[in-house]
Amino acid sequence: MSLADRVAIVTGAGAGLGRAHAHFLARQGARVVVNDLAQEVADAVAAEITAAGGEALAIATSVTDEAGVVAMVARTMERWGRVDILVNNAGILRDKSFGKMTLDDFRLVLEVHLMGSVICTKAVWDIMRGQRFGRVVMTTSSSGLYGNFGQSNYGAAKMALVGLMQTLALEGERHGIRVNCLAPTAATQMMRGIITDESFDALDPALVSPGLLALVAEDAPNRAILCAGAGHFARANVTMTQGVQLGGGDEVGEMVMGRWDAISDRASEVVPDYGFTQAERELAAAGVVGPVLAR
Repeated sequence: MSLADRVAIVTGAGAGLGRAHAHFLARQGARVVVNDLAQEVADAVAAEITAAGGEALAIATSVTDEAGVVAMVARTMERWGRVDILVNNAGILRDKSFGKMTLDDFRLVLEVHLMGSVICTKAVWDIMRGQRFGRVVMTTSSSGLYGNFGQSNYGAAKMALVGLMQTLALEGERHGIRVNCLAPTAATQMMRGIITDESFDALDPALVSPGLLALVAEDAPNRAILCAGAGHFARANVTMTQGVQLGGGDEVGEMVMGRWDAISDRASEVVPDYGFTQAERELAAAGVVGPVLAR
């Protein structure tokens, strides 16, 4: 029961991956807020958790409803007095090739995945800062990290969540808040008939959820992207190659093309500690010595 006395909010927890997350966290001892759009669906999952000996509170609201999310957090605080873990899992799909996609469908997917995560995280941020403890998990995807045909809206939202995670992790670290990403591969009923039955069974959402423990525990990492599916776990990183210093002038455009292989060489690539790492390395290569930031 490594999460005993912790309070977790899981969005989109009425079915699929969110339901598996809620059950897993409850089995680890956490008290779980089961959030979903439909009250009866959230109630059903909360009842399952309670029947299994856990503690759960069902709250129906859209993650895009700012007032509803604030009220959800307030109810959680009234019930249990703290919020330790937020799993931003809620999402939708509106798949279509970019040429055929409407701007409304593009905006809607960003609103739910990206802004929904922003709204929920903002609602618990000050609570976590005050506690000097917080664990936030953003749900990214290989579609965002690497692209996927027909998912420009979804991929854009999921990669945006990586950028959100990177900055919030830096801002929250001194307050005891750690922010990470989970990139799951899990079969949903929408995939039934699209993939083989064997693959469908192997991609049980319950095989993803154990990865949450590493991201929300006392000694959780910060700024990690954990890929999980079918019981397999891996790390994804946003990296930077060593690059080549070429200087200035119009002729450099041709030089970049000519040195493309050297610029792309991944042999000594690094994972930057923060965004300004890029500028620091570029200035160092240009011979600028001493502090980079003005005081």
